[in-house]
Amino acid sequence: MGTPDFAVESLRILVEGGYTVVGVVTMPDKPTGRHGSALQPSAVKQYALSQGLPVLQPEKLKDESFLEGLRSLQADLQVVVAFRMLPEVVWGMPRFGTFNLHASLLPLYRGAAPINWAIINGETETGVTTFFLTHGIDTGRIILQRKWPIAETDDAGRLHDALMKLGAGTVLETVDLLIEKDGIVDTLPQEALLESEIVLRPAPKIFNDTCRIDWLQPVAYLHNFIRGLSPYPAAWTVLINPSGVPTTIKLFASEKIFQQHSLQYGELRTDGKRHLDVAVADGFIRILSLQLAGKKRMSVKDFLNGTKIDERWKMH
Repeated sequence: MGTPDFAVESLRILVEGGYTVVGVVTMPDKPTGRHGSALQPSAVKQYALSQGLPVLQPEKLKDESFLEGLRSLQADLQVVVAFRMLPEVVWGMPRFGTFNLHASLLPLYRGAAPINWAIINGETETGVTTFFLTHGIDTGRIILQRKWPIAETDDAGRLHDALMKLGAGTVLETVDLLIEKDGIVDTLPQEALLESEIVLRPAPKIFNDTCRIDWLQPVAYLHNFIRGLSPYPAAWTVLINPSGVPTTIKLFASEKIFQQHSLQYGELRTDGKRHLDVAVADGFIRILSLQLAGKKRMSVKDFLNGTKIDERWKMH
């Protein structure tokens, strides 16, 4: 059960590992195109069809026709990667149960966007967890965990790809273990990993407003914020020209400059050719890559070649 690219790698490794995947459950096709007239299948559906696997696409997970179809597959085990919250009538169906792959070291970063929030919050380590589903979101008993370092140069895209591969390997390892132990494996309650000094940071879904840059924040936070949302959905801000006309831009990469200065937050420092720095309380954010509305992503050098920026402009 899964939908995006992140889930495809786990499905692929099970198929290529010789397991009999009796069915694939994914989201209904989404309307796309200018008028929404075309339907776009999920990445998981596209891979499943390429392998000749049966696909179920329920609108509602408690719909009786879907439940009948799921029961008819007689699955021994259900594997969930980046899907939806399941009702007990679904996750309780197989004899070996249902486990989920989550891209964090639970109980840290429960929620829809663990990769983004781990980087935004400046973590230097994350990982993946497989756990049995239960009633609470991301709260079930842990089967396996594998750690992964977060490099200073990582953005959400690079970390996504690394955890996708690590997660797929952990899914295969978990399935192997469950088969070997006939479904009876040692698990760990998440409460056992809680220590008094641990702050349980959540990983809620990210919306457009979440991505707006607050230039009142310090250098380190802003740098992590930009890379934690890059390349998707991307941090954004408003560039205001000397006439007061605003332009929305997305930022994808930055550098930290810790330096005392007398500028106000959001004011710009630039040589007009290669460097574009935004003043914040404890230094500058040097922009390396950006995108204007309706344009392609570009380097700051290309941007400055096409737009004459000076210190009268401002980020807001």
